[in-house]
Amino acid sequence: MSKNVAEQLVDMLKQAGIKRIYAVTGDSLNFVNDAVRRDGNIQWTHVRHEETGAYAASAEAQLTGLACCAGSSGPGHVHLINGLYDAHKSRASVIAIASTIHSTEFGTDSFQETNTIKLFEDCSCYNQLAVTPEQFPRMFQTAIQHAIHRNGVAVIGLPGDLTEMDAVQSPTAMQIFKTKQVIKPALYELQLLADILNSHKTVTIFCGTGADEAHEEIVALSQLLNAPVGYSFKGKMGIQHGNTNEVGMTGLLGLPSAFKSMHESEVLLLLGTDFPYTDFMPVKNKIIQIDIAPEKLGRRAKLEMGLCGNIKHALIDLIPLIDKKTDDTFLKEQLDYYQEVKEHLQTYVNDPGVAGAIHPEFVAATIDKLATQDAIFTVDTGMTCVWAARYLNSTGKRTLLGSFNHGSMANAMPQAIGAVLACPERQTIALCGDGGISMSLGDLMTIVQYKLPVKVIIFNNHSLGMVKLEMEVSGLPDWQTDMVNPDFAKIGEAMGMLSFTVNDPSEVESTVEKAFAYNGPVLLNILTDPNALAMPPKISFKQMKGMAMSMGKLMLSGRMEDVWKTIESNKKHLSEIF
Repeated sequence: MSKNVAEQLVDMLKQAGIKRIYAVTGDSLNFVNDAVRRDGNIQWTHVRHEETGAYAASAEAQLTGLACCAGSSGPGHVHLINGLYDAHKSRASVIAIASTIHSTEFGTDSFQETNTIKLFEDCSCYNQLAVTPEQFPRMFQTAIQHAIHRNGVAVIGLPGDLTEMDAVQSPTAMQIFKTKQVIKPALYELQLLADILNSHKTVTIFCGTGADEAHEEIVALSQLLNAPVGYSFKGKMGIQHGNTNEVGMTGLLGLPSAFKSMHESEVLLLLGTDFPYTDFMPVKNKIIQIDIAPEKLGRRAKLEMGLCGNIKHALIDLIPLIDKKTDDTFLKEQLDYYQEVKEHLQTYVNDPGVAGAIHPEFVAATIDKLATQDAIFTVDTGMTCVWAARYLNSTGKRTLLGSFNHGSMANAMPQAIGAVLACPERQTIALCGDGGISMSLGDLMTIVQYKLPVKVIIFNNHSLGMVKLEMEVSGLPDWQTDMVNPDFAKIGEAMGMLSFTVNDPSEVESTVEKAFAYNGPVLLNILTDPNALAMPPKISFKQMKGMAMSMGKLMLSGRMEDVWKTIESNKKHLSEIF
């Protein structure tokens, strides 16, 4: 008996190494679902919302190289789109199956009809619609190759009637190639770069996630140049550990130490970073950028020189051309200042807050201390991202996932599902904001249904904290940022999770220990200080003026208690600014 197209699809996914499909089954996906069931080699992971499935696939792809999600006709695959935007911006190799209505109904405004080509065009590196059995295998093979080698989302539109048709075998479609290339700058370009680095007294190195594999070479280069090393949030886990010259992060979530080093050096060397916050980039020193994607060169800063190549292989060839610098005055100044910054950060760990208003910095530092050396952290966008950026530390084995390029809420818990399924031997911790978790509560049941040992930690400050801060520094009183939350622990209990509410700072460490020791899913609802501020490394006069105006407007509108709470919660920060 010949195979149908749905069975052929499953065979091709197996050939590509796919272990699971994140999806909600239904109508046009039913034959694919049945083919997965009968084959038995791929797990159908039943999420409650397709967006969760896309985020989970993105996380799995970032950890293992390739993953798959699916959505059924109309609303099903439309729900994928936010997670697929995030995956594509994160350069995650994801195969998205956009099942759709019967091909005989195309163009008739039929029930649940969408135009998948238009819908996914902006969040994919490959996006086609198969309509015949002859097309499908070659088209799907091309989609898989695009996802793997262009590091992005490949969408295949799949009409429901096509999945039932007899498959047409293709002699080329079962060939899936996973190759590695070495791209590096020409030697004469590296010599020009070495001449610049050798002829200037002070150099700072700033790294993104594109430099993760070059940790050893970056440390060696920084020691030759007596150069401080800063990094982006995405680059932290790959660069921070075992790096005696590191001076932390910069950007909206970063620290003044990296900002200072980058601005005070004569030369700034950017390695594997497409750092988006141009306001934090210096303009007076010489900037050199190396990136594997040449189209990214110079789009964030005015460059003295731009080179294309893999960071590790570029530095292997560069290091022999570098003269050892003997003057370490600049480096010591930057490291001394970084030490001061770290001591200031510790003040909110040493002072853990009060009942009902636990300092989130203390919570994040406690999680960092108790988490395993190879833990996977997923982190929501917003204030939770700030605390993770500043208090989670690299060990060389840890992984940090978030919506760092797309900046979407509600990503942490869905990404944790994909992470724990991809790497079941590693501890998986989801750091969620109360706003984020509220958007995706249904998929707590996915965690329970599959008995996934995810530790869901909610920083519950009853507000959209980052939005509140954005409004305040713009001179606006915060409005519609407060959140009336349910008892998240009771929701967790109702869904079958071991759940705790932590109201007192003295209970944080013991409860986190208990959660981490439990072999199963856990939800921690931690009541954190809603007035905690995340000061960026560069405070402009406009921002200070905006904060003052915001506080004044709150006082004039009778919200003096809110003003006092903000001052009391952040007096250590505010004393440095004013």
